[in-house]
Amino acid sequence: MTTQFGDLLKHWREARKLSQLDLGLSANVSARHISFLETGRARPSRAMVLNLGGVLDVPRGSRNAMLHAAGFAPSYRTRAMDEAEMGPIASALDWMLERHMPYPAMVLDRRWTIVRTNAMAAMMLGQLGLSVSANLVEALLDETGLPALIENWQEVAHHLIHRLRAEAAHLGGDAWLEEMADKLAGHVGTAVQGPAAGSEAVIPTRYRLGDMTLSFFSTMSQFSTAEDIALADWKIEHLFPADEATREIVAALAQGLD
Repeated sequence: MTTQFGDLLKHWREARKLSQLDLGLSANVSARHISFLETGRARPSRAMVLNLGGVLDVPRGSRNAMLHAAGFAPSYRTRAMDEAEMGPIASALDWMLERHMPYPAMVLDRRWTIVRTNAMAAMMLGQLGLSVSANLVEALLDETGLPALIENWQEVAHHLIHRLRAEAAHLGGDAWLEEMADKLAGHVGTAVQGPAAGSEAVIPTRYRLGDMTLSFFSTMSQFSTAEDIALADWKIEHLFPADEATREIVAALAQGLD
């Protein structure tokens, strides 16, 4: 009979598509010991749980679940941004957002809720009927709202579906992300309108704001050494103009934000 910890270990090993031998080699233990841990014939130490969680790239909250299943107290927690030790983090986020002006940038949490923005992103989101605390994925499911303002909606939605499913897989399964991906797939179907796959270096998103069309591509950044549960899941999205016309329009709009 497997133990709760053994079940979790096996789940994450299989989610990462590793054999017991692969995991043992990476964690510097024998495949036999991995097998014993999964079947409950051996109990892990706290250090072993953290070692395996790190090797398997288990999200911090799920590492706490593994620790609890093995009989240990959690190691990770979520901190409020106004706590003293989070001061440098908050400053770094503000620096990245502000230095990206005049282009839009925002911070998103694990489930694509907007956490904070720079002034250009706040202005654009306001034009789209969104603000901080809004959820971008839910907004994209409202066909009369945000999708109606995205000229290449089918292209963008298909890329987002793949991205949500990839993020859910990395998290070892996330029911909400998987549900949102399925809902989006139901909305857009299977036919993709637009250029053939691979014909463009990046797929920009083309937004209609009034009589203007703004075309952006984006990059994502994350904290590579975050131990805070929430911070480890945050993404900083920086939008860049995909054409000269967008660059000029954004530069003009930014003058009104000074």
